Amino acid sequence: MQNITVIGGGTMGNGIAHVFAQNGYQVTLVDVVSAVLDKALATIGKNLDRQIAKGALAEADKAAILQRIHPMTDLKEGVANADLVVEAATENISLKLKIFSDMDQLAPARAVLATNTSSISITKIAAATQRPDKVIGMHFMNPVPVMKLIEVIRGYATTDEVTNQIMGLSRRLGKEPVEVNDYPGFVANRILLPMINEAIYTLYEGVSGVQEIDTVMKLGMAHPMGPLQLADFIGLDVCLAILRVLQEGFGNPKYAPCPLLVNMVTAGKLGVKSGEGFYTYTPGSKDMMVAARFR
Repeated sequence: MQNITVIGGGTMGNGIAHVFAQNGYQVTLVDVVSAVLDKALATIGKNLDRQIAKGALAEADKAAILQRIHPMTDLKEGVANADLVVEAATENISLKLKIFSDMDQLAPARAVLATNTSSISITKIAAATQRPDKVIGMHFMNPVPVMKLIEVIRGYATTDEVTNQIMGLSRRLGKEPVEVNDYPGFVANRILLPMINEAIYTLYEGVSGVQEIDTVMKLGMAHPMGPLQLADFIGLDVCLAILRVLQEGFGNPKYAPCPLLVNMVTAGKLGVKSGEGFYTYTPGSKDMMVAARFR
């Protein structure tokens, strides 16, 4: 696999494109909005500058990495020569099914089709194609250039050959792949999201405050970030969507999202992306303070 296409120029898509290009792969980055592609390339440039400042990358390598990334708004042209397509669009099942159906028609027969979904069934996505044996999950962690883990998720029909290809490719990216079977939430979010939800319930029930809950988990459990701050970073809408996937997939009330989370998402308080969640965020900086109140 040498030619990689990434679908979606948002936070995850530009991070995935960055990592592939940095490791010598030719990357076509596809998004229907040209302004998103412009922003993606600017973000990749800034992240490369950070690596240079930390001594993790030579200044001379930046231009070569950026030259390996080819932005494109046309899906047909974008996947025409792909050996691997990694879809990193919004976590919306209808959108993903449409993208995979289109990719299946347009990409070469040899191409493996991967999704960066954090919770949606790989088997369900694969059913939208005529090549379910070549559909697999590659769940990168955010921020992609920094985080080492990739969950490699096998759908019901994914072959050993394709799984082994993606495991090997992930290692060539300098990542640590973990093979996972296709059940709701996979491993990462099946464990993480109930913890975040329980932290929200702890706040909702008045057991303690935002900073106090996060401090307990940081100092007591050695977590680098408290669960409420992490929820803001992930996006409260994404947390809610994953919890609903878990609740529907298992039919177990223990995955029911906290009413406070539902209300915050309904009110548009989505975390960092909206400027306010459990904390409020100063635009253009990492400064934050606890939001005024919770009901």
